[in-house]
Amino acid sequence: MPSRTTDPRVIVALDFADLGPARELVRRLDPTLCRLKVGKEMYTRYGPYLVEELVKGGFEVFLDLKFHDIPTTVAAACAAAADLGVWMVNVHASGGRKMMEAARERLALASHRPLLVGVTVLTSMAEADIREVGYAGTPEEIVLRLAALAHNAGLDGVVCSPREAAAIRAAEGPDFLLVTPGVRPPTSSTDDQQRVMTPAEAIVAGADYLVVGRPVTKSPDPIGVLHEIRAQVAAACA
Repeated sequence: MPSRTTDPRVIVALDFADLGPARELVRRLDPTLCRLKVGKEMYTRYGPYLVEELVKGGFEVFLDLKFHDIPTTVAAACAAAADLGVWMVNVHASGGRKMMEAARERLALASHRPLLVGVTVLTSMAEADIREVGYAGTPEEIVLRLAALAHNAGLDGVVCSPREAAAIRAAEGPDFLLVTPGVRPPTSSTDDQQRVMTPAEAIVAGADYLVVGRPVTKSPDPIGVLHEIRAQVAAACA
């Protein structure tokens, strides 16, 4: 079974165009302080070898590729992710129940089973963006519907904005994992995120894991920022 231990709660997003700066940051990080997220850009540039390198370095890796395709294809992709030794993998909940169930069933057969979470609504999307693509209802209503669908399909949790975390926690209970991007320390820019909270606010709202990218990776003192976020998380938990 994959690790459901909440500490470390911070997942640092390795969103780099070049491998050198990413490796330099990773050398300064400690697997006891954070987990790592590899997304589409780095995976497209450097492939599974980067993921295997991070896993061999002792890091638990969230492979953030947001699979969304026919059930058979998504199930096979999740199995390939499991073979890399990743800690967590995600699919788009909007792919539907059959797709999510196929992924869950395939991972149940893996010798190493990563956590499987569903993406609800991207945190870069504001209400106007959501209406434009044809979703009916408010962002929170849509997120709640997709979270319930993911839970009923047997997923371990969802990726959601921290602003919807409290409502999902109330609806889906204490054991459903909530992974929240859109987390920014109080002094950081929101960048292209729309529905954001501070680390402490996200934890109080019910988040289990906080995905933090540019506030750490673009800082002149990334380790200092990481320790600051961890301190805010610890205070919120207390």
